[in-house]
Amino acid sequence: MAMLYRNSTFFVLAALLQILHFATSQSFLGVNYGQVADNLPPPSSTANLLQSTSFSKVRLYGADPAIIKALANTGIDIVVGTSNGDIANLASDPNAAQQWINSNVIPFYPASNIILITVGNEVMSSSDNNLMSQLTPAMQNLQNALNSASVAGKIKVSTVHSMAVLSQSDPPSSGMFNPQYISTMKGLLGFLNATGSPFTINPYPFFAYQSDPRPETLAFCLFQPNSGRVDSGNNIKYTNMFDAQVDAIRSALNSIGFNGVEIVVAETGWPYNGDSNEVGPSVDNAKAYNGNLIAHLRSGVGTPLMPNKSVDTYIFALYDEDLKPGPTSERSFGLFKPDLTMTYDVGLTKSSQTPATPTTPVTPAPKAKTAGWCVPNSGVSDAQLQTDLDYACGQGIDCSPIQPGGACYEPNTVASHAAYAMNLLYQTAGRNPWNCDFSQTATVTSTNPSYNTCIYPGGST
Repeated sequence: MAMLYRNSTFFVLAALLQILHFATSQSFLGVNYGQVADNLPPPSSTANLLQSTSFSKVRLYGADPAIIKALANTGIDIVVGTSNGDIANLASDPNAAQQWINSNVIPFYPASNIILITVGNEVMSSSDNNLMSQLTPAMQNLQNALNSASVAGKIKVSTVHSMAVLSQSDPPSSGMFNPQYISTMKGLLGFLNATGSPFTINPYPFFAYQSDPRPETLAFCLFQPNSGRVDSGNNIKYTNMFDAQVDAIRSALNSIGFNGVEIVVAETGWPYNGDSNEVGPSVDNAKAYNGNLIAHLRSGVGTPLMPNKSVDTYIFALYDEDLKPGPTSERSFGLFKPDLTMTYDVGLTKSSQTPATPTTPVTPAPKAKTAGWCVPNSGVSDAQLQTDLDYACGQGIDCSPIQPGGACYEPNTVASHAAYAMNLLYQTAGRNPWNCDFSQTATVTSTNPSYNTCIYPGGST
């Protein structure tokens, strides 16, 4: 039989979890809303845009009152932040922390559902020892101010880290915090553990690819079919860089006794444009990364070390920020343009997921049939199809029909099993063209590949 590495009970459970994820709001999906720009739409327009998408959370880098107020009564969770320049004052003066809460939180809450305050950004990897030593005291003073305002537990306090806080991340099981940060990190983690606040991290497979620009690394970073990477520490096979980076953080937390601290991905994304000397930016790559990331989160499969739960993830970014310095890629992460149109489509709008229902009976106009099944191209080797099969079944879909006794087990060939799994992943992930790419080994067809009692999901629409 073709090699499958998860049992049928898991697949059934994963399928049920996936149905539940689609049936409810996507509470795990957020977006970053930066403002280093001079062409952004008004906050009210942005609030309306967010409500039309699958995003249930938005992260601000500051605490702009106009934006916070525009998000009131929208059902969107809000993360607000203090700047690195605020930390010293917040750490040294409890009254300053109380004033910050009184000015930036209390006037808006709970109509504007602020859920988290991030203190500074990537402070631990700033090499500023003085600032690092002030970070936890600043967080504690803000927490005390929240306690005084009787909103303790409802609004958490944390800080955002880059992957540079790790001295080791490959393989993921060896994840370890940089020894020079350990003392400060333990105090910070003690605060997070005591308050139930998350450890927030910025994993960027894009940067990992830039440092290792091989085709197999690109596929690994873009959630595309690849041979995978086996963690020598626990023999777990990873099929994407995002899971590997997040699990490296999980391992680092566990290694110093903070197994109970939750992880939140504060930023991740891929630029759609860059300078001629930049490796990786393109519309196709950005669409593949963000589209496949969203499909991965929606599957509910989780990561190998944190299975069956999607980590809360904020995609960078809602809009381009045209005033940012640096290479062109820094100004090219936006999912939407200032005129509120999509830069590229990754299936985020609610209308693209749930068709509108007419309020009065109408006779629909005839629709052209569109192709409905994803199948392997002819001439693809069994080795590549095995990779495609392992990848598809590793994303949490129900592959039990191609296990012994299943309706699609016969014929017991890699090609037959791969075809079923690839199509099921395509149907489950949103039926977008990039969901049937498989490193250019598959195509969408209008010919139903079902046979006997083996029914392939999908069809013409």
